[in-house]
Formats: sequence, structure tokens, C-alpha cells
Amino acid sequence: MITVEGYGEQMDGFKVVFHVDEVSKWKLTLVNVKNFLEDIADAEYSIEIVANAEAVIIFADNRAENTEELVGEMKFLISKGVTISACRNALRANVIAEERLPSFISIVPAGVTRLAILQRQGYSYIKP
Repeated sequence: MITVEGYGEQMDGFKVVFHVDEVSKWKLTLVNVKNFLEDIADAEYSIEIVANAEAVIIFADNRAENTEELVGEMKFLISKGVTISACRNALRANVIAEERLPSFISIVPAGVTRLAILQRQGYSYIKP
């Protein structure tokens, strides 16, 4: 059991899924995850970011602003053990080949199903 400083909560660890479905929400989502990691300090955690709908456009060349900066932030979070998943249905709907995604991105058949599965497994749901 750990106590998160400033909150007085004792828990075994954190299981959190962050949902991003708009390109414009990527920056906020990544900052939220980074801030969350800083806040929980040495606690154990399992964190996944699930991208669906138009949010997957970030993985297409020249279709979203600040892509390089955001991918750099994603790599940092991956290095901290965060998983980032992209919805296959959304990739197809936005005509984005799976091969174009960075190698560190996991692909799930359906983002909404992945969100439901993680919530059934006890993950807290956050949508910035």
C-alpha cells in the first residue's frame, strides 16, 4: 500500500485509461498523463491512452499540427511504461495505413471496445 502525498489515499496502485477522440485534445491528454505520473511519484501504475475517431489523424503525415512535438511527448510517456493504442476502425475510416503508425503504437480492433474492457478491469476513465 502506498499513500499519495497530499491526498491521504492509501492504495495498491493506479489503473487509468485516458481517452482521446479529437486531434485538438492530444496536447492536453499528453500533459494530463505526464502530470498524473509526476503526482503519483513512485506508485505502481498501468496507464493506457486510447485514441479513436479523428484523434488518429495525428498518425497521418501532414494532416495535424505539431505532430513531431506530440510524437516526441508520446515517446517520453512510452519510456515511462504508458501504452498508447489506436483504433483500427478509426484508422480505416480516416484512410490511414497501419504501417504508417510509429512502432510504439498498439492497434486495437475498436477503441470503444478497448475502453469498455479496461473499465471492466477496474481502470479509471479520464477524458480530457
